[in-house]
Amino acid sequence: MVTSSPGRVRLPGESMSLSLRFTVRSDKGLVREVNEDSVYAAPHLLVVADGMGGHAAGEVASSVVISHMAELGPERTRAEPMEALRGAILAGNRAIADAVRTSPELEGMGTTLTAVLMEADSDQFVVANVGDSRTYLMRDGELVLLTRDDSLVQTLLDDGRITAAEALAHPQRSMVTKALVGGESLSPTLFRLRTLPGDRFLLCSDGLSDLVPEAQLAAALGLSGREEAADRLVELALAAGGRDNISVVVADVVQGEAPARPIVSRTPRQTPHRDKRPLYALAAAALAAGLAAYVLRSR
Repeated sequence: MVTSSPGRVRLPGESMSLSLRFTVRSDKGLVREVNEDSVYAAPHLLVVADGMGGHAAGEVASSVVISHMAELGPERTRAEPMEALRGAILAGNRAIADAVRTSPELEGMGTTLTAVLMEADSDQFVVANVGDSRTYLMRDGELVLLTRDDSLVQTLLDDGRITAAEALAHPQRSMVTKALVGGESLSPTLFRLRTLPGDRFLLCSDGLSDLVPEAQLAAALGLSGREEAADRLVELALAAGGRDNISVVVADVVQGEAPARPIVSRTPRQTPHRDKRPLYALAAAALAAGLAAYVLRSR
């Protein structure tokens, strides 16, 4: 896992102001009727949430959580960015519990989440994850997976009971061991990462990472344009079967401010796909919703 880099030398008292230029893509895939992913992207914050629950419940869960994450403006995260991010995740988890109490038919809904938050006047970002949505970093042509999946397959890998090749085809590869489901004991993983101008982040739901090998992810992310890279990633997932919703955020770290309006992606794509494949079972504790499947472009 990448945790730090030397960066450039700064004079005492000098701050490095970084921000994010981003592109969002979301597609419901070739199998699922509803896109249950939700995405939020702003110059200081990126979030992907992959919902579960069926009957639109996953869509509700991911949208609820994204709404809380979107409240994390720069002024709210300046003093204690890691705790602010943790607090927003836990608030989203509590909101899921409140929604289920109000509407019992939503029982069982939940969402995964991965997020990247820029620290003000710094070259550091806070990375968070719950579940199996992922954050990658590309630096100098090398792709590194920053997050660790909270999943059954990851546990089996860690224990040496299966190989990486076996993990890709494991029948329970979508089973998560941690998700935002409204429980009281949620413990998200958070850590700091030092970045450099020119670094590129990829945040994605498992509709991409479960189907596309990392070598292909790296090749797509190596394309110079963010929009071209994001389009290519979705194309690769669809070509591999598109059996789940596919959401990606491709974001470049740049020096100075990168003014852009936030993108909230929740609207399902209306264009039908002709190639239908058998439905693969969704993991019991995973993926949350509200996926914007109109192809959304960065500003």
